[in-house]
Amino acid sequence: MEPTKIVQELWDRMQARDWAGLGELLADDLVVEWPVSAERIVGREHYVRINAEYPEGWAIKVLRIVADGEVVVSEVEVPHETMGVHRVASFWTVRDGKIIDGREYWTCLGADPSPEWRAAYVQRI
Repeated sequence: MEPTKIVQELWDRMQARDWAGLGELLADDLVVEWPVSAERIVGREHYVRINAEYPEGWAIKVLRIVADGEVVVSEVEVPHETMGVHRVASFWTVRDGKIIDGREYWTCLGADPSPEWRAAYVQRI
């Protein structure tokens, strides 16, 4: 399976809550970093469990997936019934049909304040 399809499958299996299937896409020694919260997840089992145990009420909407060789970038929106809408930019490395590492930047839409000095140059979205 090509790298972009593997990352699409990652998100599809998460949405389906197919945790065993998610694990099949990941290397045993997977490392995923979440710089915004200063966390590193080491190992396939930990990554699967942290996602499986996340409080329910969420959905996955893939906005785009692009790749350059084994490096795949995905932009995903994750609306949650009680926590608002999150957006995540994820950078994955896929090698030999498995995701071997990732770096994900999670944010809540509109969470960062817009400084007043920029108001003349921007449009609110």
